[in-house]
Amino acid sequence: MHADTERGHVDERTARKVAEEARETEWRLPSFGKQLFLGDFRLDLVHPHPRPSDEARRKGEEFLARLTEFCASKIDPAEIERESRIPDEVIIGLRDLGALGMKVPERHGGLGLGQLYYGRALMVVGSVSPALAALLSAHQSIGVPQPVKLFGTPEQQDEWLPRCAREVSAFLLTEPDVGSDPARLRATAVPDGDDYVLNGVKLWTTNGVVADLVVVMARVPESDGRRGGISAFVVDMATPGITVENRNAFMGLRGIENGVTRFHDVRVPKANLIGREGAGLKIALTTLNTGRLSLPAGCAAAGKWATMIAREWSRERVQWGRPVGEHEAVSRKIAFIAATTYAMEAMHDLSAQLADAGRGDIRIEAALAKLWSSEMAYRVADELVQIRGGRGYETAESLAARGERGVPVEQFVRDLRINRIFEGSTEIMHLLIAREAVDAHLAAAGGVIDPDASAGQKARAAAKAGGFYARWLPTLVTGAGQRPSSYAEFGPLARHLRYVERASRKLARSIFYAAGRWQGRLEYKQGFLGRMVDIGAELFAMSAVCVRAHADARADARADSGADSGAEGLGMDGAAPGASAVKLADVFCRQARVRVEELFEGLWRNTDALDVKVAKAVLAGEFTWVEQGVLDPSIPGPWIAPSEPGPSERDNVHRVIG
Repeated sequence: MHADTERGHVDERTARKVAEEARETEWRLPSFGKQLFLGDFRLDLVHPHPRPSDEARRKGEEFLARLTEFCASKIDPAEIERESRIPDEVIIGLRDLGALGMKVPERHGGLGLGQLYYGRALMVVGSVSPALAALLSAHQSIGVPQPVKLFGTPEQQDEWLPRCAREVSAFLLTEPDVGSDPARLRATAVPDGDDYVLNGVKLWTTNGVVADLVVVMARVPESDGRRGGISAFVVDMATPGITVENRNAFMGLRGIENGVTRFHDVRVPKANLIGREGAGLKIALTTLNTGRLSLPAGCAAAGKWATMIAREWSRERVQWGRPVGEHEAVSRKIAFIAATTYAMEAMHDLSAQLADAGRGDIRIEAALAKLWSSEMAYRVADELVQIRGGRGYETAESLAARGERGVPVEQFVRDLRINRIFEGSTEIMHLLIAREAVDAHLAAAGGVIDPDASAGQKARAAAKAGGFYARWLPTLVTGAGQRPSSYAEFGPLARHLRYVERASRKLARSIFYAAGRWQGRLEYKQGFLGRMVDIGAELFAMSAVCVRAHADARADARADSGADSGAEGLGMDGAAPGASAVKLADVFCRQARVRVEELFEGLWRNTDALDVKVAKAVLAGEFTWVEQGVLDPSIPGPWIAPSEPGPSERDNVHRVIG
């Protein structure tokens, strides 16, 4: 390992190389999201809406019924919030239900649920306690079960998956000085006989405080004949040398079991290596392709609850002679909450069922669903606080103490805030998705802008790029979105699908123009890339909503005719929303189109360059005068100076900023 890496210093080129090597570079299956950014609206990849099998639906609905009854009768969410801890009996009860093994195959003692019903189970649990949903998600979405199921040998699966069905696991990647830049990872796993010797410190280890098994990412040193690199290991937390040094406390998710874990000369058998040496980051990213869908599930659950609270309160609360929900200022908020909730659920369910069907590569769809849902859910929460007013800001405990219903809206906001950071912050998700979105351009023209390429290599790359663009650009001129008869089977929603098709081509043209304008500097234009990705996310949301509403309407029509609708295979028992879904989908698409047009405008008219200059000036200390006149409560020391000037008063001066 290079000395700079040992000290935690890695140059930008090395960091990008490590991240690039961890990417899945091949597209073995078609991708709706990938084609969307290329201006190719492949509706056939998501329509007709994929459906679970009858057996999967039966098994999933039976488990949801048991889980719902348990959550309603055995879990006190106020206790979890008050005590900042999930009671042992709750975890034991969930284990006995099979909730720890929802995604573990039945042959290994689990329930064998698919992604759809796993997500719906998280919705149920998350509606009672988001901290509890975080525990289940960290265990099954990114903890030991998923990477072992995807990359483990048959022997590893036989050994660990049965344990995962009854024990809690965790995923340990982040370190005190390492967040989204894995090239700086400092934890080491040094080969020694039949073992690796593991040393390092891991931060924000969700479930790490209570886990029995963990996946640890550590760097194996390179040597003659040894590939080395960041690798993934399954570690039993009962192994000597492991200490949990702190249980972290947070703004929200008060019951989450998250801490700091230290490994000191921990011996890990070589049989515990998942995959090969150096494949750790690729394993982590592949696991997250579906693992990220747990967050959209939680966001959809939050939206459902917010819709209910907004509806109830806005009918009950009267101002100026009318319920507040009848005033336009509040009506707009209610419409946004309801429509956005339908979209979050549609995006989650479509992505989950695409994952279950296995007919496409969903890495972009899952990432878009995570990005969009986490941002929009927080906006939903903020609007709900505004609708509830002072009661939205007051704690549930305080409301109940003075005789009102203890609606935990302020907790709702605190709990949702982490989703914009969990499993890839919004900023990192923008860059991750943007890299995938411009992959075709880099594959065609990357050699042209490669600073290390020779003149001959650049000439060959230019010829290759010319051939690609000669074939691709003509496809962006016209399409189905310009024909009034296109997508007629969708009725009133057809106009929105035509818009998505046109906007997809416009987005692809914008990407092409940006690539030509900035070339290699495009990767630094993060404002442009972020808006580009946000446009794609809105277009994906519109597509998911239209396909979902069409399926809901068909299920309703089948029910009216006496046929067995099966909720059109969408995993919902009972009556389908039918025409009501089409109405809500239409409202959502109209709202989304306004946002898309603003984003398109912002691609070229913005203050990005100026903002960068100002930020550099702030970092250089040019504007420290802005900071003067306040105290910094994070610096320890006496707040009240002694009456007579003296050393202690002088020592306290450092608390005054500036």
